[in-house]
Amino acid sequence: MSNFFSKAEVTSSGRPVLLRNEVECHLLSAVDLEPEDHRHFSLLKSGLLILTTHRLIWLPSSSASTPTSASAVPLAAISHIFSSKKSLKSVFHSPRIRFQVLVSSDGRVFDPGSESGSSSGSGSRSVVVTAVIRGKGDCDGFLVKFWDSWRARAWEATETSDSGSASASGSGAATGTGGGLYSSDGSVRMVGVAGILRKEQEMWESTDKSLQDAFQDLNALMSKAKEMVMLAEKMRQKLLSGTSSQTSGTNDEDMGSKEEMQDWLLSVGIISPVTKESAGALYHQQLSRQLADFVRIPLERAGGMINLIDAYCLFNRARGTELISPDDMLQACSLWEKFDVPVMLRKFDSGVMVIQNKSHSDEEVFARIKSLVTKPEALLTGISPTDAAMTLGIAPAMAKEHLLTAEIKGLLCRDISPDGFRFYINLFPEIDPCNMYFVKNYGICSTWIKAVSTTG
Repeated sequence: MSNFFSKAEVTSSGRPVLLRNEVECHLLSAVDLEPEDHRHFSLLKSGLLILTTHRLIWLPSSSASTPTSASAVPLAAISHIFSSKKSLKSVFHSPRIRFQVLVSSDGRVFDPGSESGSSSGSGSRSVVVTAVIRGKGDCDGFLVKFWDSWRARAWEATETSDSGSASASGSGAATGTGGGLYSSDGSVRMVGVAGILRKEQEMWESTDKSLQDAFQDLNALMSKAKEMVMLAEKMRQKLLSGTSSQTSGTNDEDMGSKEEMQDWLLSVGIISPVTKESAGALYHQQLSRQLADFVRIPLERAGGMINLIDAYCLFNRARGTELISPDDMLQACSLWEKFDVPVMLRKFDSGVMVIQNKSHSDEEVFARIKSLVTKPEALLTGISPTDAAMTLGIAPAMAKEHLLTAEIKGLLCRDISPDGFRFYINLFPEIDPCNMYFVKNYGICSTWIKAVSTTG
């Protein structure tokens, strides 16, 4: 038996990798996908079913006994959705949603948008698939949104924009030379430098109008938020393509401004944030996985560890109008222990909570602190959290936590004065209690004595 569903990509935390302009709409847990033709197609048992604007995505349960890859059914391949029938028999059975999928002659889901789908369209046939909802979830609400997403046909808008950009880049020269000065609708064709400037002006006028409409009031802002995120993503892609193609013709100042603009646009928003409306009872689980994917880049920039408050601010800024509470953030982080994700929540003895990579090693941090504190100047005056922050490339508050942890490990000693905390290398482990006045010719204690003698 074969699995005729398309393979879906997932992130390291188990979240689906969405297509361009694809947005999640609803989730159901403990769902079986059962094709009626059991003899030729395998069944998918007890997984998470995610409805998006483009696909039905099935993710295997983390507790599944047999490994199964994530699968997807493009909504474009669904030819019919059956209405649910209420009967006495349905009261005693799990809710079911039936839909009809076009399958090509080779046993794969028929995708009308692909080249293979268009070439094999004559040999396609229909297979009825039943989604059996064995978990707790809003089956009726899922079916309503299933109908709405299938009728909206959002994937056609994506295909149209892709084909439009491809045709504009591929046939622009031909239409510009052989089409004359007038286009098919009778308007003057845009040619030369003046045409390029006019096209850019029209694009920025349209962008300016969208921004003005978005900031009229809060309702307009919320309705335009998704459009703003898509616009920011397009601008970021344009900057990236411009940077790669014009590297030789730009100076350092222009490159710096472009990189700053890319970083700003990157943090504008998450295209498909997990919400309580779409995820339902699985809200905190899916929020936890999405948060694990989001903090990957901030952790790389922060050296593998970031304050929980900073991560909360960055995550809420990226979610736009779909803000989360601190309790939701803390609960999402606490669920990482149950999932196989590359990040973890850590709490220092002082009570400060941070997010760090599982590969982050305190021993490496301690080694860098030790090399800093054993320098001749530091042996005399010690180091402050600010000094450690400059060496480690992190915030002073985080550096202070590392220094306090190193003190607990016995690496440092602390001195509290009106000027604040000063940390010194711990010399006591090298002192022999039976012969306190004996000084070895090697070791940190000997180095400290030489530094003091040289200064005196």
